[in-house]
Amino acid sequence: MRPARLPLLLLLSALALAAAPLASARAQENAREEAARRAAALKSLPQNAAKRFFGTQTTPAPLPARAIGFYSRGCLAGARALPIDGETWQVMRTSRNRNWGHPALIAFLEHFASRVPQINGWPGLLVGDISQPRGGPMLTGHASHQIGLDADVWLTPMPSRRLSLAEREEIPATNVVARDWNDIDPAVWTKAHTALIRAVAKEPAVERVFVNPAIKKALCREAGQDRAWLSRVRPTYGHNYHFHIRLACPRGEKDCRPQTPPPKGDGCGKELDWWFSDEARNPKPTPPAPPLTLDDLPAACRTVLVAR
Repeated sequence: MRPARLPLLLLLSALALAAAPLASARAQENAREEAARRAAALKSLPQNAAKRFFGTQTTPAPLPARAIGFYSRGCLAGARALPIDGETWQVMRTSRNRNWGHPALIAFLEHFASRVPQINGWPGLLVGDISQPRGGPMLTGHASHQIGLDADVWLTPMPSRRLSLAEREEIPATNVVARDWNDIDPAVWTKAHTALIRAVAKEPAVERVFVNPAIKKALCREAGQDRAWLSRVRPTYGHNYHFHIRLACPRGEKDCRPQTPPPKGDGCGKELDWWFSDEARNPKPTPPAPPLTLDDLPAACRTVLVAR
């Protein structure tokens, strides 16, 4: 039987080799598109926009680790990079250089990822955006992720093999929400998703877990009697391909501004219902807020920006 299989193996190898240049080409195209978005953002921004300064930094500030300001209005000193490869995690979209975070967050992600196979049976996590090397406002996407305590984790299991850099640029994330946005898609949502988000929300260091309202609805339905953790799981639009982990300010860091604790209760009643209302889905248009300037950020962010 073994000699008969050889041609098939050769054929599969040939197909894989033939597909590699195509995957690489797609990855390069995605990288070019991201570069074009960044260039367009730079061109359109006012000269004093904080995005312009923080979005072009490529290395961390060589200062003691410190989260400065609020999650959506601050910066990060002494950032550490999450290695793009771990035994139980892989970083996606590496060309963005957004795998930087406060050392407390990086340590949390590494430790939590090591538990994932036991939590829900996945080989590990696919990690998306964390922060820029010095935090601050990003050139594209994300109002938060500025102080190194936010991280996006894909709702897609890490494969058992190591992804190439090209694959990390072009593999799409999994949308787990139904087309009408009223509930999860039962064809892709599994108990493993519930187990993973429950485990994250129960971690003492976690301040918030942001998910799509449809995901929150599913979690409310599947939680059972153990519901205290649901208060930390907050619905917000987007987040149908990933969930967003937010850690509390590290102990003793006085420059980090904490978030107000979430409301009491599981958040599964009228509060959740509102997200499916016409008012929520069709808000009145409002003019976009001007981009943050350096003067809008804590004064210490200027020191972070110029540190060498």
